[in-house]
Amino acid sequence: MLIRVFNDREALGHAAAEHAAGVIRRAIAAQSYARIIAATAASQREFLAALTSTPGIDWRKVEAFHLDEYAGLSLSHPGSFRGMLLDQLVKKTGITNYHLLEGDAPDLAAAARKASEALASAPIDICFLGIGENGHIAFNDPPADFETQEPYIIVNLDEACRQQQVGEAWFADISQVPTRALSMSAQQILKAKELIAVVPDARKAQAIKNCFEGPVRPEAPASIIRRHPKATVYLDWHSASKLNLDLQAELQKEGRAEIGA
Repeated sequence: MLIRVFNDREALGHAAAEHAAGVIRRAIAAQSYARIIAATAASQREFLAALTSTPGIDWRKVEAFHLDEYAGLSLSHPGSFRGMLLDQLVKKTGITNYHLLEGDAPDLAAAARKASEALASAPIDICFLGIGENGHIAFNDPPADFETQEPYIIVNLDEACRQQQVGEAWFADISQVPTRALSMSAQQILKAKELIAVVPDARKAQAIKNCFEGPVRPEAPASIIRRHPKATVYLDWHSASKLNLDLQAELQKEGRAEIGA
């Protein structure tokens, strides 16, 4: 796994977007289409803004999925991740082939099966990720299920995860935050050919330290991406601030560092 560090969110977002755009263009050139998984949250704004304004991508040849959605939340709610997918990616690019997770479906298990069938029908070229304040990827809160092979699963959200959503102003208080969600599983995320994690801000620093120091473990869900052969994590100096001093020194000198599983 490669870590890259930048001075601010804008520089981080532009570098990650340049990387992502190259992967998408190469996939289209090689197979006439690209299949992507998008993360849609406050931490992804600069990255997605830069990616959607990058020239030379034929978005008509892109098929898009997203990582997660709250159970019982309507598309019109400001905290809806499918709403963010539409606003931050689909409407800006003109993607016509996209899949929305129906978090408010009357049968959530059926919605998970429907989404899983579409996702698993062909390989994913690249997955974009964030990492939560509790170390989650998608809505795989600690201790995450590292074993299930189901593409999408129904999960319970822990209090730290729900409180983060209040802090990001999607909900007025924690009582309004759903307690369950549809989430892509950790194993499904690892099946993407390439991973890009975009993780700015000081509030993510402890999660970054927990996930990238010590063993790969369910209690630090994002640690599992260290097992992926082609994963790159984009940080700013705020989110990298609690990494050990030797690693910080390497990052200061080189701007990047490799970490094994």
